[in-house]
Amino acid sequence: MAGSQLSERTYLSLLQSCDNFPYDIVPAEAYYQLFLPNDDQPHGYLLPETVQKMPWTSHFHVTHDKPRKVTVLDSSKGQNTPGEVNAAFSELINICIDKDLFHIIDGKHSEPFSIVSAKYPTHMERFASALFGITSRGAYITAYTKTSEGTIKFWIGRRAAHLYTSPGMLDSTVAGGIKDGSTPLDTIIHEADEEASLPENLVRERVHSVGVLTYICITGSDFPGEKGLVIPDIIYVHDLELPSEVIPKPNDDEVEEFYSMTVEDVQKALLNREFKPDSAAVMIDFFVRHGIITAENEKDYVEINTRLHRRLPFRLP
Repeated sequence: MAGSQLSERTYLSLLQSCDNFPYDIVPAEAYYQLFLPNDDQPHGYLLPETVQKMPWTSHFHVTHDKPRKVTVLDSSKGQNTPGEVNAAFSELINICIDKDLFHIIDGKHSEPFSIVSAKYPTHMERFASALFGITSRGAYITAYTKTSEGTIKFWIGRRAAHLYTSPGMLDSTVAGGIKDGSTPLDTIIHEADEEASLPENLVRERVHSVGVLTYICITGSDFPGEKGLVIPDIIYVHDLELPSEVIPKPNDDEVEEFYSMTVEDVQKALLNREFKPDSAAVMIDFFVRHGIITAENEKDYVEINTRLHRRLPFRLP
């Protein structure tokens, strides 16, 4: 057992924990696919047990014969399709909250998330989105300083103990889900102030957009809500080199504290699985981009890069 656990302490194993949707699965065989009106492409994967438990209204049609699917209906006959879709999801989620049907919703309303694969502007509440398997989006900042010798030191947050996911784990400096109508830049500016007390003018002046990570996660035993939910994810990644005198400070109740950590500190914490899984992926990506992880020192270099940029099954934003 000890040898098995040791062999799993690799960067690739961290990404496999994050990007854990099987590559050889036939989704139409295993899941119900979510369809929107006037669109022949699916937008999400639903577990059969989710479909069985969901209190479907007359605005949805469920097909139980394979290929199984859930279709949102448009009573406006194309006159107001986005409004009909939004209203259908809102009514359904209200019922789920009133009846407290799903642990992941936690009996609460949440901010709207865009269905980014849709051809027209539609949304649903964030907490419920994983039940429908739609693509999620987040924006992250890795903030760091450089010493006069060029040594990098990262600002790493610790998540508050009361948070629903990954309580008490290490996290990116700034991270947040992208709300409907917001951009990645809007998101990091808001979250940088809220989570780390970093002012907007400093962030705008110094932050750099450095890429996008994509992966597909299935919620597992460490997730407090429903297990087996499919979450395709897009993470917009940003680097922020801070002046040495700027120190991030928690500005809400979601971050317990910030640590100044060396590359070696972060590497050790990663391999000890102390990081939130998606934030671990963001740190590994930073290491690749900055030449800390290379083809010469990492045997899984090619697969690591592949797993950081997985092709997603739904239309991209």
